[in-house]
Amino acid sequence: MEFDAWTVLTDIGLISLLILFGFILRTKIKLIQRLFLPASIIGGILGLVLGPNGLSFLPFSEQIESYPGVLIAVVFGLLPFSADKFSWKKIKGGIGAFWAYAQTSMIWQWGGGVLFGLLILKLIWGDLHSGFGLLLASGFVGGHGTAAAVGSAFSELGWEEAQSLAMTSATVGVVSAIVGGMFLIKRGAEKKETSFISPFKELSFELRTGLIPKPKQQKFGNETISSISLDTLMLHIGLASLIAMGGYYISEWGSGFIGEAGAIPEFSVAFIIGLFIRWTLKKTKTNDYINPETLNHISGMATDLLVGFGIASISLPVIAANIGPLISLFIFGLIYCFIIFKLAPKFFNKYPFEKGIFTWGFSTGTMAMGIALLRVVDPKQESGTLEDYSIAYLPEAPVEIIVVTFAPIMVMTGYSWLFVGLSLGFGLLVLIVSYFLGFLPSKKLNN
Repeated sequence: MEFDAWTVLTDIGLISLLILFGFILRTKIKLIQRLFLPASIIGGILGLVLGPNGLSFLPFSEQIESYPGVLIAVVFGLLPFSADKFSWKKIKGGIGAFWAYAQTSMIWQWGGGVLFGLLILKLIWGDLHSGFGLLLASGFVGGHGTAAAVGSAFSELGWEEAQSLAMTSATVGVVSAIVGGMFLIKRGAEKKETSFISPFKELSFELRTGLIPKPKQQKFGNETISSISLDTLMLHIGLASLIAMGGYYISEWGSGFIGEAGAIPEFSVAFIIGLFIRWTLKKTKTNDYINPETLNHISGMATDLLVGFGIASISLPVIAANIGPLISLFIFGLIYCFIIFKLAPKFFNKYPFEKGIFTWGFSTGTMAMGIALLRVVDPKQESGTLEDYSIAYLPEAPVEIIVVTFAPIMVMTGYSWLFVGLSLGFGLLVLIVSYFLGFLPSKKLNN
């Protein structure tokens, strides 16, 4: 197939059609509503079944597997515009405990996955790639976006199968987040561990179906410039494209000096460019003309397309060839996340179940899954979980970006054990520092 501009448009049109169809299914079918499956995942699964990796009914091009790598650069490049200013003064009490809980669980999932791969999986499957264990955290706690980033990085470093494996990990993680989460909620309610409870039938209409009633609908974003000069949406799309493009060219330029194995991925460079542009806008006092809400919508659109293309491009033969180690890795990951969930009372005096189930959601699936589960057990948001985590995540985000950037490089260059040591050691350091700063309820930890 000749690849040109119309090919790109056709690919986007087909995946958009499938995502829209997935959205319609979400609004109509209660089983899908109960699973809280996003329309992008439904569309991606349909693309996998009907596309070139399935029945070959839809004429996707061979380039669909390259789109997630481009889209993740857009997502990461726009992250700085939605980040609040970090303040250590806010990290106290329950917020400090939440930071310790989330930061440790995140970094240990990365290191623990690699450790499990090296000690167990390679013992059984000797020819397994050394970075196989990295697929767990990239798909579970990372989600489809991080899975695309790690898969793309591995592909550029020579392990092309990683893209399909990482996206499979993320898809399994999302399903596990809801199915496992609803089981834990039901069990917790029976044991009276929940502080608030909300059956599915009591959930709001918009949370169940994805449709927002007209009285609750909000504006898309503010118009920051006059359309006589340039449309506001074009300004923001142009900014997002510029950042992603800059990430690509600087990464390519860097690889020419230090080689592909040591090059920083495009999405990480895009994030740095985003930070620089945000700083420049503030210094020049032109940031009033850039609307963060509009950029968030562009990032969300890129994420939906990323998920759709990512799942549709999964290579089923690759999955079939690695089904044994994949299942073993997923079982290990679910056991790990369950242990983290059960440890919540050791970190929180108030609302441990609500904060634990929220962490289960984003540790296995995505932040959206965590919020969905939290709405089930805390429909009125009385536990303050989201408010605490929104601040606690600020010091966690840079660590996550550093891990996503350098983990594939370390693994591919033979430093897997060093990565394990650094990640597990950093998690232990977080707990020690948190203990001495008074973030953790010491009596409960001692007991």
